[in-house]
Amino acid sequence: MKAVRVHAWNEAPRLEELPAPTPAPGRTLVRMAAATVGHIDRTVWSGRFLQAPSLPYVPGVEAAGTVLESDQFAAGERVWLRGAGLGTRGDGTWREIIDAPDGAIGRLPEGVPMEIGSAFFSPSTSAWVALHEVAKVHAGERVLITGASGAVGSLAMQLARDAGAQAIALSPDVSESADVLIDTVGGPVLAAALERVVPGGRAVLVGYTAGNELAIDIARFLQRDVSLLPLNMFRREASGRAAAPELLARIADGRLQLQVQPFPLADAAKALDWITQRGHRGRAVLVP
Repeated sequence: MKAVRVHAWNEAPRLEELPAPTPAPGRTLVRMAAATVGHIDRTVWSGRFLQAPSLPYVPGVEAAGTVLESDQFAAGERVWLRGAGLGTRGDGTWREIIDAPDGAIGRLPEGVPMEIGSAFFSPSTSAWVALHEVAKVHAGERVLITGASGAVGSLAMQLARDAGAQAIALSPDVSESADVLIDTVGGPVLAAALERVVPGGRAVLVGYTAGNELAIDIARFLQRDVSLLPLNMFRREASGRAAAPELLARIADGRLQLQVQPFPLADAAKALDWITQRGHRGRAVLVP
């Protein structure tokens, strides 16, 4: 079985030949069809994750594929995988045969391609929870979204419109104010976007690709009275899983669109670099 492994923090991952996993109670073996490369994978790979796995380890927190052996799922069933420690507390999804806890697996509708099934969970559930549970967006509100060309940002734009809100992509040409800010990039972009939120508005902090520090003028911040609301999807995993069937249904019938960029499994290092490049669109996925 081919798998990608990391032997030292920040060191390029290697494609290796490993023994295939064996069946065990409470676990499912899945033949990987696509495995996502995301910013959480970069954080773990850098050694900065709070509960880092022991080295060497197989990265990857998300994937999609077909069931090989399981007590809970039928052989040949199409599934997506996410959570339960995959790629964070132990070996993850960047391997031809994935050994996953049953609780990490969900059923993937026939109308959803494997690459999208691998990549949908993190951005679509983040956008959904940010809008509906954290910001509690109402119809008619103005929602300003940073990083609107990225995976989370583009889905937030689509979902905000579906909720009856006015979705506004942050750009140098747009100067109108907003009731809600969904920030997916952090850093100086977040600092500038906060100035566009009306007093009493809400700002949901989703990502930090443009920087993980924010300097605040406390006196001005108190006068503006904007709520800063962090989105922690590890704490809100149950909410994401509850929303997943509806989000997959919208993807299957075309109401939601998500771009992906495939990379061969051997090019995991290139995929890790690609997701840091400004202007990249969609999500990176590894395919066997």
